[in-house]
Amino acid sequence: MTRRLLRLVPPGTLPVGAGLALVGLASYVHLALAGHNLAAADYSALSVLWSVVFTLGIGVFFPVEQEVARLVAARRSRGLPPGPVLARGAAIAAVLLGLLLLLTVAVADTLADRLFDGDHAMVATLAGAVAALAVAHTTRGVLSGLRNFRWYGTQLGLDGGLRIGLVAALALAGVDSPVAYALVLVVAPLIAVALTAVPVARAAGGGPAVPARPLLRGLALLTASSLLAQVVVNVGVINVRLLSPSDVATAGALLSALVLVRVPLFAFGSMQAALLPGLSTAAATGDDLAFGALLRRSLAVVTALGATGGVLAVLSGPWLVRALFDTPDVLGRDDFAWLSLATLAYLWAMVLGQGLLARDRHLAQALAWTAGVAALTATTLAPLPVALRVELGYTAGSLVAAAVMVPLLRRHHRAATASPRPVAVGVPATTPGGFR
Repeated sequence: MTRRLLRLVPPGTLPVGAGLALVGLASYVHLALAGHNLAAADYSALSVLWSVVFTLGIGVFFPVEQEVARLVAARRSRGLPPGPVLARGAAIAAVLLGLLLLLTVAVADTLADRLFDGDHAMVATLAGAVAALAVAHTTRGVLSGLRNFRWYGTQLGLDGGLRIGLVAALALAGVDSPVAYALVLVVAPLIAVALTAVPVARAAGGGPAVPARPLLRGLALLTASSLLAQVVVNVGVINVRLLSPSDVATAGALLSALVLVRVPLFAFGSMQAALLPGLSTAAATGDDLAFGALLRRSLAVVTALGATGGVLAVLSGPWLVRALFDTPDVLGRDDFAWLSLATLAYLWAMVLGQGLLARDRHLAQALAWTAGVAALTATTLAPLPVALRVELGYTAGSLVAAAVMVPLLRRHHRAATASPRPVAVGVPATTPGGFR
């Protein structure tokens, strides 16, 4: 039975999954201990910071990881050194980070007043956490492209383990500052990168610099897709704060509920780092049968994960968020039902999006997520209770994005069947990459 399950998932899933499992556990421990040690208003501020960090950090820098991974994998298949891709990817990540930091400084007062009750230290911590994710995702791109999933999983595991240890130390010391709990998101990933730097350092150097165009060509659309996808999955907590600033209970409770219902996303993350290289390889060799089989197996796995997680969340979610995170009793089973359905649809969209990306359909993926965000926006503006608005927004955004992707993938399949040709693994025109 175990061997049969292993054949259903891409190679590398298990080591990455082990690391992601620890990261997922760290998220629960982090928020649970913060919920028990922070006042409601402070926990709400931490919840908003958490959502902004992962919307920006993953939205902007996960595409860098994917493109670096795709180019490194392509160079590896041709016997070329990965160092030039690492150098170029690091330079692009540094530029993107610089732009984000400049924007953060420019709107620091607005961020502090609207999101963090005037606390500028939270804004500084937000900037530091985004910088840490920039470093982490760039190095993971190299590890993924080299198919060095043992080190990839190790970095994730160290990040998660450090978060658990640091937050536990804060709780034992009786610390009740939201800034202290937020700083864990800065310190843990940076130490994890430092402790897994050996294989990345070995990949450095070795050959002339690669041009920026192969990375930049798909990166703009991929970044747009990634940001839009993160908006769909994370903006609900921020919207609660913006739509009803005085309702600190709902913002904190919603983040806690989202962490529970999105357990399947952590499981999918263990597949994702290996799924894209597998799909890209099948696309590069023109093997449509292998491409379709891997895509269907992945959809079947995430459907089972999402449905199982959803049932458990509906049955026990309201009790768990109170017991684990000490949140007010403001969400019921119907709230968890909507959030679970949204997460299942989001999983479908993530898998289908990987298929589009492997086929070099960056624009198609961006259009699908744009449609999803449009649906989310329209639903969020409906005259309904705030919590229901954001839950339905998450659901509508995910369902619409997935629905738009299906015909786009089928259209490409028909075109490829009519005129078959190898698809480059990675960036088009030259050669052919991972929540929350």
